[in-house]
Amino acid sequence: MAKNLDQDEPSTQRLDKWLWAARFYKKRSLAIDAVSGGKVQVEGQRVKPARPIGVGTTVRIRKGPDEFEVVVKGLSGRRGSAPQAQALYEETAESIARRAADSERRRLDHQERILDGGRPTKRDRRSLLRLKRG
Repeated sequence: MAKNLDQDEPSTQRLDKWLWAARFYKKRSLAIDAVSGGKVQVEGQRVKPARPIGVGTTVRIRKGPDEFEVVVKGLSGRRGSAPQAQALYEETAESIARRAADSERRRLDHQERILDGGRPTKRDRRSLLRLKRG
């Protein structure tokens, strides 16, 4: 069973502080804004930043186009290194597969835009105007 990484920490912790310690957000104020804005859900419900979470809690986090679904594996009162932060949670297999599929879809969409030629250049627009005028 997972344990607290800091022995002096209680068995629960504020959600915003955990998000900051797990390195999902660079500042606690950004974590608070994300939770208040509905970008973070706990057990499928919208919550407040001070919501206490414990080991085994499922947290869903939307950051830009990516959506993470993680299970809390540990608590930490301070922000540590990246390996320490990654020990605080485990991403679900469904979340990993969903993010990989979304990333591949975005990559293919981007390639289509490149092959399409994209937006016409100034020279292309002028030649189109000459064609339309006759």
